[in-house]
Amino acid sequence: MYQYRRRLTREVSFGSIFLGGYQPIRVESMTNTHTMDTLATVEQCRKLYEAGCEIIRLTVPTEKDAENLRNIRDKLRRDGIDTPLVADIHFSARAALKAVEFVENIRINPGNYAVRQKFSNNEYTEDEYLQELDHVRLEFLPLVEKARQNGVSMRIGTNHGSLSDRTVSRYGNSPEGMVEAALEFARICEGVGYHDILFSMKSSNVRVMIQAYRLLVQKGDAELLHAYPLHLGVTEAGDGDEGRVKSAMGIGALLEDGLGDTIRVSLTEDPVHEVPVGFAIVKKYNDFHLIKGDSGHLPLKHVVESRNQKTVINLSSNEPQPFNPYSYKRRVSAQLSIAGLAVGGDNVPKVETEVHASLTEFESVLKEVVQRLAPEAHPDAIRSEFVSVRVNTSADIELLDDLLVSLGNARHFIVASTSDASLALQLLDKVSKVRLDVIEGEQLGVDFLKHLGNDQAGALELCFMHEHAGSSVPAEVLARLAAKLRKQGVQRLLFSIITKNTVFAYRRLVQAFNTLSLDYPLVVRFRGDSSKRLESFIGSSIQTGTLFCDGIGDILSLDTGLSAADEINLAFNILQGARIRMSKTEFISCPGCGRTYFELEKATAAIKERTSHLKGLKIGIMGCIVNGPGEMADADFGYVGAGKNRISLYVGRECVEENISEQDAVDCLIGLIKERGKWVDQA
Repeated sequence: MYQYRRRLTREVSFGSIFLGGYQPIRVESMTNTHTMDTLATVEQCRKLYEAGCEIIRLTVPTEKDAENLRNIRDKLRRDGIDTPLVADIHFSARAALKAVEFVENIRINPGNYAVRQKFSNNEYTEDEYLQELDHVRLEFLPLVEKARQNGVSMRIGTNHGSLSDRTVSRYGNSPEGMVEAALEFARICEGVGYHDILFSMKSSNVRVMIQAYRLLVQKGDAELLHAYPLHLGVTEAGDGDEGRVKSAMGIGALLEDGLGDTIRVSLTEDPVHEVPVGFAIVKKYNDFHLIKGDSGHLPLKHVVESRNQKTVINLSSNEPQPFNPYSYKRRVSAQLSIAGLAVGGDNVPKVETEVHASLTEFESVLKEVVQRLAPEAHPDAIRSEFVSVRVNTSADIELLDDLLVSLGNARHFIVASTSDASLALQLLDKVSKVRLDVIEGEQLGVDFLKHLGNDQAGALELCFMHEHAGSSVPAEVLARLAAKLRKQGVQRLLFSIITKNTVFAYRRLVQAFNTLSLDYPLVVRFRGDSSKRLESFIGSSIQTGTLFCDGIGDILSLDTGLSAADEINLAFNILQGARIRMSKTEFISCPGCGRTYFELEKATAAIKERTSHLKGLKIGIMGCIVNGPGEMADADFGYVGAGKNRISLYVGRECVEENISEQDAVDCLIGLIKERGKWVDQA
């Protein structure tokens, strides 16, 4: 919870490489060509190899596709490309038994492998449940034995929403169901002495994905003979900035927990684009210290004992946890009114943007920027609710007064930051919120604290500026200040930290506040130091998105060096990815694969162009129905490939129109949204 330690797992072979254990976190991608098209598939594999991709997955829908893997593999190996290949299997045991002859790893989905019924909504008695499980075991064991004979490892890859009817009947479409589905197959593997396995728990819902992996580790490490490696990914993440943000949030949150041995970023784009994003996500963790033997890659507390060659890792701690890692519940915070806006409590998190122009430039720069950012006429627009300006001297206060007069009604959304306690007291009567930077090693002064009360117009945010490693110092200092001010009866307070270890520092702060029963709202702040756009996106998404996925945060403020427009869009993408503030349409779009027979990227772009203004609506755009409507488990509407240039439309999990021409399908989707009363005209 409070310090990075990578989970120590069993090493599993992938042809020429290994993953797990002390190995670096590997980056994977997947072809979207048709597997029977040997030349196109080999060429795409070559491009992925040249991009540095370490594991390449190919879809294998039929036994015929599986047989063609021989030709693909042989051409790649003759060209000196030894990147491990993974066969992606759904439903077909025959395809799996053939594919395992030509690849280094085989992925099966326990939700649909050897399953006799799918999406029947049947209830299962105990006897029916066990009979179905026996059927699965009989169908699955030949693949396990053949994988063992061929030295092939296996990924047991569960997808949220594509669980078997049997599993859903008992556990629902839930993280618990995802975990149990995977463990059933793992028990079969271990029962016959096959241990070259790894897991994945994918979902398009970032919070569900995070919870499922954590729950799998808790249950699997307690029950199974080994701590097996994890493959991480947010499925159907989408494209563009949104897809990169969602992927970084889900994968990064788990990497911060020390979980994960291989990853795949799923984008509705050319798969080559996934590779640099993947490496940007894992770079910090692969560079943390030396890969082998360093304490940074061992559990925080570990006990190793011999029991059937098992490594038992005890990650328990007597320290109270700041939140429940297995289910979402937002941290309880007091509600404040800032500039007439409700902050904290059950209100959606607000966004604050810091303007870096000097107050001396407000006539030419700052005024225009503030007017563009502040939510004047349209409160639902993607704009910052608060705009922060820096006040360093008494002369700045005079300039600020002029600025506030010139802004008129927009003045209420101005907030100020300073490191001078005396200036902070003056500013509290001028603006709606003041951030006072608490500098490590410096004193605020008793007089300043005594002057604080509830009669100032503005709310005070105490922000600890933390430059050193570790996460406990800011929490200790801010908790002492908060407790002292609570005794004074001061209510209009918020707290924040600026540090390189954002996730761990805020977790410590929440733990400290919980211990003292303090419910002051928190401003989640991230200050990046990268000049590269992608790295700024990745770092801020991981460090702040993780917290919001865990229910921590009432205001989000980014300082990344990006343009104000990019920074604001990034903040709203993070909040939407955490499913805590829906500011636009949510697109659940898959990356496509050899099962896709329509122009997925083109269709996604066309749908986004016409529906992006439908705030809060969730639209699934799927290349095929291989996992059924469960792939888009919580989408309101679905646009799903049904064959060559044919589309089926869904409302929730119900197919309402089948085999529409691709040419007409987007118009039909718009008509369906209007028919169901979910359409609004674009402003």
